[in-house]
Amino acid sequence: MPLGEFEVIARYFTRATPRRDVLLGVGDDAALLAPPPGQALVAATDTLVEGRHFLPGTPPLSVGHNALAVNLSDLAAMGADPAWALLALSLPDPDERWLEEFAGGLHALATRHGVALVGGDTVSGPLVVTVAVLGFVPADAALRRSGAKPGDAVYVSGTPGVAAAGLDLLRRGVMTFESRDPRVQRMLFAEPRLALGRALRGRASAAMDVSDGLLGDLDKLARASTVGAVLELERLPIAPMLADAYDRAQCERLVLHGGDDYELLFTMPADGAAARAAEIAEQAGCAVHRIGRIVAGEGVRCLREGREEPVTGGGYDHFAH
Repeated sequence: MPLGEFEVIARYFTRATPRRDVLLGVGDDAALLAPPPGQALVAATDTLVEGRHFLPGTPPLSVGHNALAVNLSDLAAMGADPAWALLALSLPDPDERWLEEFAGGLHALATRHGVALVGGDTVSGPLVVTVAVLGFVPADAALRRSGAKPGDAVYVSGTPGVAAAGLDLLRRGVMTFESRDPRVQRMLFAEPRLALGRALRGRASAAMDVSDGLLGDLDKLARASTVGAVLELERLPIAPMLADAYDRAQCERLVLHGGDDYELLFTMPADGAAARAAEIAEQAGCAVHRIGRIVAGEGVRCLREGREEPVTGGGYDHFAH
């Protein structure tokens, strides 16, 4: 006999939590939660649709992991600490093996970051996963997209473009989901930069996560701050695994336009930026790279060794694909 809705919830999504701020979790009409005093509540939600946000046949362990990871990345971009999550899951059928692996991916990441799953919904339909995450940040320390000023230095963490390379390899059939290639693994298991977000409190003038492509997301940050930006192409961080497999132009396309790495893009006052960036990188345990500067005006201009160079293509747009 196939599993019913309430058995699915009880078997796969009901877990005891050590969090004392969960007064009532999964199983009632709604959760009862106790926000800490003096903190601003931060909320984010993302929906993943099979065939749009992840390839058909993607391992359920990856789907569960990434459904939470993309939301944790949004909280990281605000400098927030995650606390609670809600899950809405639409399934074609309650396949027990799929559910076990999906729940395993979600719960493993939640446990690692101290997140309690406190409610949600399950329905019959196409495979669609929606997760909402709530967390906290001191109200005067929250990071925003809108604080960049002319003269600020622009930084990005890690090496964007690796996940996009993994997606390309899968789409072309060069590799399969079972591959241990780090490009494929980066695409399948995003790592939210929560420690970096915390390290940026009081240091970054603006921040956001890179989910739709570095170039397009830098433009979003600049628009939110009503400024322009200059991106220096020779400064782009190219992962060795990309440089070994692609020419420079292909690498730059992956870095500028690829999504799904969930690195953080941020700005800081230029004076003393190098020293602060080194401290931030050590505190967060990840590399950060200066890639440009904020200027007066609007839009993003790309330079190579000081000369302007046109770069076509924007970030991911759900209604343009």
